Amino acid sequence: MGIRDRLSRLLAEAPAAAEAIEHEEVWWTWGSVQATAAAVARDLQAAGLGEDARVGVVLENRPEHVAAVAALIASGRCVVMLSPLQPAARLAADIARCELPVVISGGEVLSRAGVLDAVTASGLALRLDLDGSVHTAGGTVPAESSTNPGVAVEMLTSGTTGAPKRIHLRVEQLDQALASGGQLPKGDRLLSRSASLVSAPMVHIGGLWRALACLATGRRMILMPKFVLEQWVRVVERHQLRAVSLVPAAIRTVLDAEVPAERLASLQVVTSGTAPCPKELADRFFRSYGIPVLMTYGATEFAGAVAGWTLPLHEKWWDTKAGSAGRAFAGVELRVTGEDGAELPIGESGRLEVRTAQTAQGDTIWVRTSDLARIDADGFVWIDGRADDTIIRGGFKVQPDTVKRVLETHAAVREAAVAGLPDTRLGQVPVAAVEAEPGSTPPAVAELIALCREHLLPYEVPAHILVLDELPRTPSSKVSRVDLLDIVRARLAEPTKA
Repeated sequence: MGIRDRLSRLLAEAPAAAEAIEHEEVWWTWGSVQATAAAVARDLQAAGLGEDARVGVVLENRPEHVAAVAALIASGRCVVMLSPLQPAARLAADIARCELPVVISGGEVLSRAGVLDAVTASGLALRLDLDGSVHTAGGTVPAESSTNPGVAVEMLTSGTTGAPKRIHLRVEQLDQALASGGQLPKGDRLLSRSASLVSAPMVHIGGLWRALACLATGRRMILMPKFVLEQWVRVVERHQLRAVSLVPAAIRTVLDAEVPAERLASLQVVTSGTAPCPKELADRFFRSYGIPVLMTYGATEFAGAVAGWTLPLHEKWWDTKAGSAGRAFAGVELRVTGEDGAELPIGESGRLEVRTAQTAQGDTIWVRTSDLARIDADGFVWIDGRADDTIIRGGFKVQPDTVKRVLETHAAVREAAVAGLPDTRLGQVPVAAVEAEPGSTPPAVAELIALCREHLLPYEVPAHILVLDELPRTPSSKVSRVDLLDIVRARLAEPTKA
């Protein structure tokens, strides 16, 4: 049973009194979810928007928003993700670009300057209230509305290296992604008493995948607006969770706070995706708590992860394979090719290609990624960086990850980021920023330059290095190279002190 049929069955058959979603320690029952989903479907039908219609959702981590997304996917409509995390002007511009016949949003977002006007300029605004009720907030549905047949979600990328893009995910991709991740119901059981935590933004693939995984398996969903350490720890304790998903920044937060091991005693595993998790960080968490960190590799384009670690793999291979992204999941084939497209021998680095039903092209076509990788003799994938991140400095190629790893060997550096700054003479030059370790004396720029000169080729040494209290991040906790370059430009524009 695919996710569309699964959601349809839940909205029709789940017991009304059963717990569905906990938010801020208050439970939404399945009856509440069903009522909101029915109201959304009724208003869209009355507006003449049937199957395949594109419907915008300014998606927040709230129960009523989960209900709206469930209603849209179950009915065969296309969810167009709109991020509430961006400033009002950018959100309004995003809505205007999409030309949507209907946009569903919470009232607080619609009250932001220019947002409601952007919605009603091309379509109907539906306000989704905190109690799950749905109301018209203005505008009308145009006579001719756009559709996107076969597409379940127009999903936002994280926007770490440029403006976020929308990836079109077919329902078959979602089905395969859930199957590859083992997120299928057991037998014909509709609901489960177990619970899963969703703390990543649902407007990005990590949060959406986990929310859909809860629904696909019938587990109760614990929904947090965002990761906040003490609230997260209380959720783990209260529900005695056995598995959670944390981005590397959150793993580091748990370690730095020295959360007592007994508060996390129920956990058997932590999965980590969205951004690469340094092996030192994963190993430190494992040695501190005895809880394996299972890294995954994926992308929005694949509707989730296509490779990763499992507990059996961790038990057998961690000591020798730490730092790899794991092995291909079921239903996924991986290979590495050269620039001419020919497959490379085992262990050689090149462009990673994926063949799976999780891609838009289906399971018969190899899809070339932007990632540089190698696959060893045991099938483990090692990510070496991104081809499209390569900085060309006067004809010489610089891999940001190479520079980043060197900077992170400094004892006072918590994390580093490297980007290419346009340069009129050389084309690009590498620039870097480091986040200082809390409680330590921030490293001097001269020290960092000396470290780079010792371990890097001359053209790999950054032209500028900044020491920051915090690196700029996207809502999904990845370092934002766009914002990093803005900070570098601003610092360079500052008057030089005499």
